[in-house]
Amino acid sequence: MSDSVLDASAILALLKQEPGGERVYEALGSTCYVSAVNLAEVATKLHDDGLWESASRVELELLDLSILPYDADLAYATAALRPLTRHLGLSLGDRACLALARHRGATVLTADRAWADLDIGVTVEVVR
Repeated sequence: MSDSVLDASAILALLKQEPGGERVYEALGSTCYVSAVNLAEVATKLHDDGLWESASRVELELLDLSILPYDADLAYATAALRPLTRHLGLSLGDRACLALARHRGATVLTADRAWADLDIGVTVEVVR
């Protein structure tokens, strides 16, 4: 199994036992990266759903994800993806995830079907 970068939607599919979550669970058998930006998205959504910070932290730590900082190089790479993804309306978090995958040469796992047709030099697997 190759390394993966998880989009917030993929992590939430796993945690909420939604369709596609089982594919994300399988990916945990190898290295799974997540940007600190996407981790913030997941933690925010869990908080919005009523999960306390301490509980969401424990739940996310159990996944044993490799959480990577969002540095200046990734910030510029994220910005450079804007013109290539504008037609899909991808968010900053979406582009941060894609920039990290490009940087790592990893496959992105996402539950966002809009990413299926991306042609930006990143392998994208839509989990549902």
